[in-house]
Amino acid sequence: MPDYATPNLPSRDFDATSRFYKQFGFTESWRDVEWMILKRGGLVLEFFPHPELDPATSWFSCCFRMDDVGAFFEEIVRAGVPVQTTGFPRTHRPKQEESGMTIGALIDPDGSLIRLIQTQGSK
Repeated sequence: MPDYATPNLPSRDFDATSRFYKQFGFTESWRDVEWMILKRGGLVLEFFPHPELDPATSWFSCCFRMDDVGAFFEEIVRAGVPVQTTGFPRTHRPKQEESGMTIGALIDPDGSLIRLIQTQGSK
């Protein structure tokens, strides 16, 4: 198996976090009172309980490097996550940055920033 990393993100409520990510095809592969792991293909998110977290002050983040950021973004929008600059959850439309990379964002209900990055050579 190749080396890989999995981000560890906070969750104020495992049930709510699981329901939110399920909308985008994530399923639970592990859960107990101290830890939850969600998977969608090669994407893995691990969550720890942080019930007192204020989403507005969260500094947690990770990147999804994807073959088709546009398709994933459309899944987010179809699930009802608003495209806006404030509030939780929300999403930001992918756009080509000065670097030449296409990047969007998903901010989850706990304020974690998920950068959506188009992999090179893909759509």
